[in-house]
Amino acid sequence: MSTAIHPMLNIAVKAARAAGSIINRAALDLDVLKVGSKGPNDFVSEVDRAAEQAIIETLLDAYPGHGILAEESGREHGSRDSEFVWIIDPLDGTTNFLHGFPVYAVSIALAHRGVVQQAVVYDPTRNDLFYASRGRGAYVNDRRLRVSKRTRLSDSLVGTGFPFRKGDNFKRYVKMFEEVMQSCAGLRRPGAAALDLCYVAAGYYDGFFETGLSPWDIAAGSLIITEAGGLIGNFTGESDFLYQREVVAGNPKVYGQLVQILAPYTRIIKDAEAATPAANTGAKPDATEAFIAGAEPAAPAAPAEKKRPLRIRKADLAKPGDAPV
Repeated sequence: MSTAIHPMLNIAVKAARAAGSIINRAALDLDVLKVGSKGPNDFVSEVDRAAEQAIIETLLDAYPGHGILAEESGREHGSRDSEFVWIIDPLDGTTNFLHGFPVYAVSIALAHRGVVQQAVVYDPTRNDLFYASRGRGAYVNDRRLRVSKRTRLSDSLVGTGFPFRKGDNFKRYVKMFEEVMQSCAGLRRPGAAALDLCYVAAGYYDGFFETGLSPWDIAAGSLIITEAGGLIGNFTGESDFLYQREVVAGNPKVYGQLVQILAPYTRIIKDAEAATPAANTGAKPDATEAFIAGAEPAAPAAPAEKKRPLRIRKADLAKPGDAPV
């Protein structure tokens, strides 16, 4: 790992590796796992819970006054009123894991007053550790991450995630899928959003988009992308993606072109959710947002040549001199 790692990031790495050990041991004998369901096609295993417990114990042992927002246990642990909140997904890609498909990860982020400051995504099958501190760059193991340099969407490889929950608007997604697919060099769907975002940061993907994600799916990856020189936002290029259940990311040029394609679909998403408030999001957005006290501010789209007006705002990327928490 790089030198001068931030103490809080160091604890997050320790927690992620502890969870990864639990996951790797369980992967050796998947047949004996107890698996439950949170909803149609939305599974949770005893490994998710054991990994989450290991993470929470590690974090609270070091920082007992911090808050916790975790996928499986919600806000049951830690302080409810701390300015520091750890946002945890102990096993992103549970369905892949249960089938022995080796694409899943541990995701841990630390937000201070609603702004993500530290981020770790750990891929236990490959022993790849993606991490970032605000203002200090993003890394995988000992290698500095930078987004790709491709400038045309037509040359780009784009990641995505399919809708899978009851209540998701499949027809709308197919329209988006068709439009992006015909505009890029290829689409990929491995099935773990935390890793997908890291792949954008590493330049494996040139862009990424998905709907229906929760804060713990994207909090860590969002900082890793911006620290690698990329952009991330909602479908109209704004920074409140953490609670919008829509996210688009990429290198600056490809990001702008994806926003052009996806912006018309953002209203459809909001209308659909207003009509089906009981849709399973995996979280209660209002309570979650209040708990974290704001969303991670992203660097929105660079102005792109477009034929229709879009609500794309400019915001500051983290600069190398910015001091992390």
